[in-house]
Amino acid sequence: MASNRPAPTAPFVPSQRQPDTFGYGSYRTDEGPFEEWNPTEESLASARGRHRVAKQRGGGLARSSTVLGVGVIAAVGAGGMASANTGKPPVSISLPDLPASVGSLLGEGTGHQATQTALSSVTTTTATDADSSSSGAGETLRNRIIAQAAQQQNQLDTKASAKAVAAADKAVSDAEAKAEQAAAAKAADAKEKAEASAKQKAEQARLAELAKQYTLPVVSYTITGTFGQAGSMWASGYHTGLDFAAPTGTLIKAVHSGTVTEAGWAGSYGYRTIITLDDGTELWFCHQSSIGVKVGQKVSTGDVIGRVGATGNVTGPHLHLEVHPNGQATAIDPMTWLRGKGLNP
Repeated sequence: MASNRPAPTAPFVPSQRQPDTFGYGSYRTDEGPFEEWNPTEESLASARGRHRVAKQRGGGLARSSTVLGVGVIAAVGAGGMASANTGKPPVSISLPDLPASVGSLLGEGTGHQATQTALSSVTTTTATDADSSSSGAGETLRNRIIAQAAQQQNQLDTKASAKAVAAADKAVSDAEAKAEQAAAAKAADAKEKAEASAKQKAEQARLAELAKQYTLPVVSYTITGTFGQAGSMWASGYHTGLDFAAPTGTLIKAVHSGTVTEAGWAGSYGYRTIITLDDGTELWFCHQSSIGVKVGQKVSTGDVIGRVGATGNVTGPHLHLEVHPNGQATAIDPMTWLRGKGLNP
């Protein structure tokens, strides 16, 4: 590289100096004169290591130094903001040594140490603020999540409680309904039993009253033939009456009050007496040994109408009793008819 020629020396006239617009706005004698420096090939050789700034004369702060100090402060602030915003560890910045005046401006030691101290302080403060802000936001989010979870849990608990209460109410309602049904069924059964009992008692009372109006035809007897028995001994092929076996001459009584409508011989029936009751029912008393009433005679319950015998188609002495409702030719079971009147043959 070619060396530069030395620049001509210009006379320095203090009275011609312009006021410093960056510094103090007026001329100060303690800022000069300075030594002039003309770069040459030797002076332009690359400097290794740390950059050095020519030390100023006097104790004042040069314009270049002031600008550099302000730039350092701006750089420190930017670095701190970057560390706080990105969350990345602070980057080490290498700065040249500064004059003592810059250190005094930063409020710390002198030179590079003061700059590093200021940078570390700003970075640490910014990172601390960022961590505090992040911690506060995380704590707020955590509290919000916990509150929301508690609210949801409370809602679930409320629904579960409501469901349990509804189930308990339903169980109580079902139990009450079953109890009411059981009580109703029990009451209905009791009522039915009471009605049946009352009906039975009423029937017994009625039969007792009828029994006073009706009586069995003989006192001492043995049932030897019932209604409906089959056999060749009867012309119809089956037995049409009820046989009361008793010794010949046993008294025969009127079962109920009525009128004698027939009295005499009746073929296979032997001597027969027919009494017609007030409701039209005919009672036939057959196989008598003797007849004690006449046709048209009124008889009452218990009156003697004849005696047991063995006349007609018989195998031994007995009373053959037949019952013909409304005087019809077909007979009904005398046992059932007598029981319906309160009698038990």
